Amino acid sequence: MKFSKGIKRPSVVQFITWGFGLVIAVALFLLVRNLTSCWKLTSLPGVPPQSCTGAEGINSPQATNSGTKEPLNGTPTIDPASTVSAPLVDLPPAWDGASRVTVLIIGLDYRDWEAGSGAPRSDTMMLLTIDPQTKTAGMMSIPRDMWVNIPDFEYNRINTAYSLGESWKLPGGGPGLAVRTVEEFLGVPIQYYAQIDFLTFERVIDEIGGVKVTPFQTVSIDAMGDGDIPVTLEAGVPVTLPGNLALAYARARHTEDGDVDRAKRQQEVIIGIRERVMNYWPTLVPKIYPLYQEVSSGINMNMTLEDAIRLALLAREISLSEIKKGVIDYSMAVPITLNLPNGGGTADVLKPMPDQIRILRDEIFTSSGALSPMASGDPTQLMQAEGARVAVLNGSYAEGVAGKTTDYFKSQGMNVLLTENTSEKVAVTLLVDHSGKPYLLKYLMAVMNINASQVRTHFDPNSATDVEIIIGDDWAYNNPMP
Repeated sequence: MKFSKGIKRPSVVQFITWGFGLVIAVALFLLVRNLTSCWKLTSLPGVPPQSCTGAEGINSPQATNSGTKEPLNGTPTIDPASTVSAPLVDLPPAWDGASRVTVLIIGLDYRDWEAGSGAPRSDTMMLLTIDPQTKTAGMMSIPRDMWVNIPDFEYNRINTAYSLGESWKLPGGGPGLAVRTVEEFLGVPIQYYAQIDFLTFERVIDEIGGVKVTPFQTVSIDAMGDGDIPVTLEAGVPVTLPGNLALAYARARHTEDGDVDRAKRQQEVIIGIRERVMNYWPTLVPKIYPLYQEVSSGINMNMTLEDAIRLALLAREISLSEIKKGVIDYSMAVPITLNLPNGGGTADVLKPMPDQIRILRDEIFTSSGALSPMASGDPTQLMQAEGARVAVLNGSYAEGVAGKTTDYFKSQGMNVLLTENTSEKVAVTLLVDHSGKPYLLKYLMAVMNINASQVRTHFDPNSATDVEIIIGDDWAYNNPMP
């Protein structure tokens, strides 16, 4: 080491002193870190690391058998010492646009919500499935009193799954346990869940201008908390409902078949929302992101907003006649009264008839492709059958590559409508998806060696093309074209 003139060279003693000071600083840092991370004398937020003595089991993925589980009477009583902290749960893989998707819609019981006495039970459970290959969809509603096995909690009403998952802080919380319960009950794989609170539901419906329904039976509805006189809707008379009355209509249960009738009304509201979105989609597109930012606190889902929009776009392409609907009714489940243990009284539940429920499940899901294998066949033929409109844009510095690429893809049966240069220069090729064409995207990703990070989603129903290929230098200088 060299020192400038006038600067005194440190002595050996100073070097030793500095080194000793550095060692002390490191030791103090480790001591303070361990003391605070393993602190037990007072309550601190967070979970102590496994290196702390006595922390064994704190990151266990499920609750232990200690504590008290009450099978039917509201929120379970739990020994706080037996609870676990819910670990971070990763989102499922992004939707590839080609696989069929099943979503569990969860609505919470307003009585529990209003009472604020703990984690609420679910008021609504509905499965929605969409198959991009066959352009079909299905809806299936599950009554909340269905007597089912809840993983890790034995048998209970299905509407307690959400409450148990939240109360015991299981991985994925209430939605996670609800999804596992429904998957085990029906044997249907579920990729996503979506939970929306009441005020957000009303706000979204008001934003789309209400929802049109035609009641299949005369029903009296009363909006929550407004103190107004109940509104009577006549059977067979179409009416457009604002958000608060649409929610009241979906929740009304004082009719002959109770929850079964209510499930039918809920499906009718979902169809009404779809029809409204289809009719007003161009005017809704600019509002989607601002509206989502406004109401996102009332929405809990494990899919990205972009995937939700892609599903909405796909739903627009499915005709009403290709949407199969079903409700587990009293021909598939028998009302029974159970005697609760330990003098807990009785409870009215629905005992499922598995064979009958399986028939409904297969009718809705298998025929729509939700349980069938992925469409197989030559990727080129699948791309050709899809008929997507394509723009090829040269974003590289190579002259004439857009025209050559167009000729190549046309020889493969691709529907290329536009070929031109673009001022946007890119090193790697990008795909811009305007309308969700899964087989074209899969074909291009395979042929052009494109990964998911190079696919941009920019939904534009007014676009003249479905997908834009922005050619980068990677394709221009290294491609399989003859």
